Amino acid sequence: MTRVTGAWLADPAAQLVCRLLTDAGYQAWFVGGCVRNALLGAPVADLDLTTDARPDGVTQIAKAAGLKVIPTGIDHGTVTIIAKNTPFEVTTFRRDVATDGRRAVVAFADTMLEDARRRDFTMNALYAGPDGMVVDPLGGLPDLFARRVRFIEDAEQRIREDYLRILRFFRFHAWYGADGIDPDALAACAANTDGLASLSRERVTAEMLKLLAAPDPAPAVASMAAAGVLGQILPGADAAPLAVLVHIEAAVGLLPSPIRRLGALGGDPVGALRLSKRDALTLEHMRSDLPVPELAYRHGAEAAINAAAITAAVLGHELDTNIDKNAQFAASQAFPLQAVDLMPDLQGPALGQAMKKAEAAWIASGFTLTKTELLLRLRG
Repeated sequence: MTRVTGAWLADPAAQLVCRLLTDAGYQAWFVGGCVRNALLGAPVADLDLTTDARPDGVTQIAKAAGLKVIPTGIDHGTVTIIAKNTPFEVTTFRRDVATDGRRAVVAFADTMLEDARRRDFTMNALYAGPDGMVVDPLGGLPDLFARRVRFIEDAEQRIREDYLRILRFFRFHAWYGADGIDPDALAACAANTDGLASLSRERVTAEMLKLLAAPDPAPAVASMAAAGVLGQILPGADAAPLAVLVHIEAAVGLLPSPIRRLGALGGDPVGALRLSKRDALTLEHMRSDLPVPELAYRHGAEAAINAAAITAAVLGHELDTNIDKNAQFAASQAFPLQAVDLMPDLQGPALGQAMKKAEAAWIASGFTLTKTELLLRLRG
């Protein structure tokens, strides 16, 4: 018998929600990510519960115990119970009635097996009771312990139910997969790339950023490229620089950055994806062709270091070990000249042009020209 343990399982609030359901004669199971991660020794973030109780029954049970209930996804059988200031999503067993590759029409189910068969990967169809005992209705445990990301039953059918599962497959492989990638799943992904066009850019972007946040997403992204998936969602992208960038990050102690890694892939991420304004601006700075000192001076040391790392990855070079020191120095500089220093001799556009000329000379000097030297140059 396999059992999970952890503070999340022993949490009084979690146990309270389970006890309310089981005392009323219903099942209560932790499912999905919390069970998977606990078995792998990975951090557990979100706690998802599933039950054979219908949403209205869950709501009545929780309210009778004085708990707040939010109908967060009532059409799909999900309510959120607030217990001891902690939210718990509780979803009724479900089965798919109809799918169109983007969304599903679901009906409530009575058994765990029905619920498990509508999920995506075998490692996500694992359930644990309040006592931590694991139930594996579809044989997902061997896959999990082998770190093999495998679709439940027919891979192509699972993909056609929701084409986002193509991207989820590569994301899960990046985070949880071993060296080899499941050939049947890869072939199914390659055969269904056209379906990716039906997905919203928001969903695609979210999956890509989660994938690129993995410790080393390069092998998964290389497989995406080989299957034609990367080119479908990010035309013009090249997977090769990503492996070099991951090496550079480790060598110089850079924390993983999905946006930096996205920048290394090339293509037109801003046009192809739906990035936030902040991320788009960050990416613009990272892909700037300004020299490192000027980029650091104008946009900060982090932007310059990221840009240098991307350039080194694309060229297949090592990153200058002095990059951090040089970027920090440049970012700390303050232009010594002010517009008032050139007035009243210069006004309007002429004043602006002179200030730009002086600033360019100052940057080119390595920020060494003094105010007096700049004025002499402008008036000489």
